This record gives sequence, structure tokens and C-alpha cells, in this order.
Amino acid sequence: MSISAPKMTIKRHLPWPLRAVFLAVVVGLGGAIAMWAYDLGRNFAGLNPSGMKDQVATLSEQVRKLGAERDQLSSSANAAESQLNIERSAQTQLAGQIKALETENAKLKEDLAFFESLLPTNIGVQGITIQRLKAEIIAPNQLRYRLLVIQGEKGAREFTGNLQLSVTVLQAGKSAIINFPEQNAADLARYKLAFKYYQRVEGILTLPEGATIKAIQARVLDRGQMRTQQSVNL
Repeated sequence: MSISAPKMTIKRHLPWPLRAVFLAVVVGLGGAIAMWAYDLGRNFAGLNPSGMKDQVATLSEQVRKLGAERDQLSSSANAAESQLNIERSAQTQLAGQIKALETENAKLKEDLAFFESLLPTNIGVQGITIQRLKAEIIAPNQLRYRLLVIQGEKGAREFTGNLQLSVTVLQAGKSAIINFPEQNAADLARYKLAFKYYQRVEGILTLPEGATIKAIQARVLDRGQMRTQQSVNL
């Protein structure tokens, strides 16, 4: 062998099972170091998994409680609104009933005053009489009237007759008289009288347009003959 001969390198060869074990150890150690570094970074950033789970559980419980409170308040609000609607409806009905009762009460008071005003004049009255003829204009061409026809005789038989109304009007600058009922009128039965002691009569007369009402006269007719009459100016 001379000095110029090439160098020789001697390498030790490990068996492949040992190589595999060594490689597995290195990979496992690297993975452990990586997981340790990841957990260390999460801890530094405040991202503690166990703590986050607790916070999530707490928040979930709060959300559940708030949802239950919301549902309860919503149910209470619906019940209160339904009760309020019922009370409003009841108040509206009561208001209508009160108004109807007030109207009826006013009418009864008016009737009472009307009949009370008749009592003194009825004593000793004989025959057929008209008591307290009242009339009021309720529209430019409408007149409401009311009267009481009385038979003052004791033991008298039932009276049958007719009521006739004459309205004095001013029409086209001239005075005129319009009689009710007119001949062959459809409402003749409304003017029939049939009573033993008294009969109350009331109604509404419709006059021609443009007529100004001045007075009304009521007459009781017995077989075409006038038994009594009474007038009132308006």
C-alpha cells in the first residue's frame, strides 16, 4: 500500500428494528414537545379549556333562565291584555246599558210629570176630554204629538171614536191647514180610539217640505160628531 491510496470510511450499521424504535422515540418526543408548547400558549392567552367549559355551562344556564323568565313574562302580558280587553268590552256594554236606562228613566219621569199634571183636572170631569196636548217640532217638516183622551163618567161604557189632527202651517207666504188622517190614508187605524177610562195617543206627523208649523189642534170625533178639542201654538 502506498501513500496515494484512497481513504476508507468505516460506518456502523444499526439493525432496522432499533432504527424503528429510535425513530418512534424521536417522533413521540417531538409530539409531546409540540403539545406542551400548544398548551403553554393557550394558558398564556387565557384559553383554559376546563375554564371555558365552566363558562359555557354557566352562560347556557343563564340563557335558559332568561328564556324561562321571558316566556313567563310574555304569558303574563298576554293574560293581562286579554283581561284588559274583557274589561273594556264589559265597560262598553255597561255604558250602553247605563245610557239606555238613563233614556228610559228620563221618559218615565216625563210620563210621571205628564200624568201628575192631569190628576187635579180629572176630578169631577164628565164626558170625553182631551188632557194636556203636547207637541214639539223634531225636524223642519216633522211634528211629534202626544195627548191623553179621558172618559170621566162613572160606569160609562167603552168609547169608540176617532182622533183628528189639524196642523196650521205657513206655506209660500200663505196660511194653510193640513188635516190628519187624510181620506183613504193607509194609517187610519192609528187614529182609532177605543177605551173605557183613558187612552194615550202619540205619534209623528210629516208635513210638506218648506212648510212652517204654527199650531196643532186635536179633536175627538164620535160618529163624525166632535166631542172635544184642544189646541196648542208652536
